Amino acid sequence: MRLVLIGPPGAGKGTQAAILRDDLGVPHISTGDLFRDHVSRRTALGQDAQRYLDTGELVPDHITGEMIRRRLAEPDTRRGFLLDGFPRTVRQAEALGSMLPGADGGIDAVLEFTAPEDVVVARLLGRGRADDTEQVIRHRQQIYRSQTAPLLAHYADRLLTIQAVGSAEQIGERVRTALRERGLVASEDESVARP
Repeated sequence: MRLVLIGPPGAGKGTQAAILRDDLGVPHISTGDLFRDHVSRRTALGQDAQRYLDTGELVPDHITGEMIRRRLAEPDTRRGFLLDGFPRTVRQAEALGSMLPGADGGIDAVLEFTAPEDVVVARLLGRGRADDTEQVIRHRQQIYRSQTAPLLAHYADRLLTIQAVGSAEQIGERVRTALRERGLVASEDESVARP
């Protein structure tokens, strides 16, 4: 099962990815986690990424793409993965497709999490992180709309839109329903269906 999770910052992708990781038994690969790992280990990629993270800008494609390429080469991704935060642009989607074997890059579905901007801004402000000022949050929302929204057209044949308002359990049930309707998980035990 290879899933891509997209949506504006604060839409709850990470929470749902953790639930899906446990349900499907595949790793959750978050660009945020990759950035933090590389920065904490002071890798060359991490040091390059840090400059952009400090200003709230998106890390350039060549840095993010190389981190993802290295992570997807690890053995635990053979049965599948959940990508959270990559791709963010059509160019990144094309790069992802070239990293993976299979038709259309082998992505089974793209889960788009949607929520009103005021809802996600309130969620992110509630986390209390130093870099989560309202100005930075709204700037990230604008970047998402301009750069990531075109992915909806790119992945139109595999796109599953999930309303990300409500409890984590309610949203998780919407995800499971969408995956069942697409035939990606079985109805009885939600085990992965093999096409």
